[in-house]
Amino acid sequence: MSDEQQLPERSRIVQQHLTDAGITARVRELPDSTRTAAEAAAALGCEVGAIASSLLFLADDEPVLVMTSGRHRVDTDILAGQLGAQTVVMASAKQVRAVTGQAIGGVAPVGHPSPVRTVIDAALAGYETIWAAAGTPHTVMPLTFEQLTALTGGPRIRVAAD
Repeated sequence: MSDEQQLPERSRIVQQHLTDAGITARVRELPDSTRTAAEAAAALGCEVGAIASSLLFLADDEPVLVMTSGRHRVDTDILAGQLGAQTVVMASAKQVRAVTGQAIGGVAPVGHPSPVRTVIDAALAGYETIWAAAGTPHTVMPLTFEQLTALTGGPRIRVAAD
């Protein structure tokens, strides 16, 4: 059985999206959880800022996936201004699962039942390699900022004061 066939189903879907986009990065399964940016950074031996945390918000009740640097928290007022939204609130775990088909801590930038509007934290551009979840809390994938942008079609925006 190939490494790809041994991946969880949700991660195989993510890997197929990478392949279809012409991105050669491979999904990796880690022995320990990478649910938080700090856990992922420790497991990968990288800076916490290089972790692309996938956070789902509701902007005027419409889902928006924010790929943010693990080095800071999203400021919902700044995000609302960047999105031109009146209200921005964090989605519940149930909403995250319904929209993305993936559990909190494992939400990938792709591989959802239907496309999700995505925006990318400008702070991620400062890292040569960024790491994003790949469908489960135990799987990750290395990407460049350019690959993440191409994969999601998401614009680069500011999501925090730093």
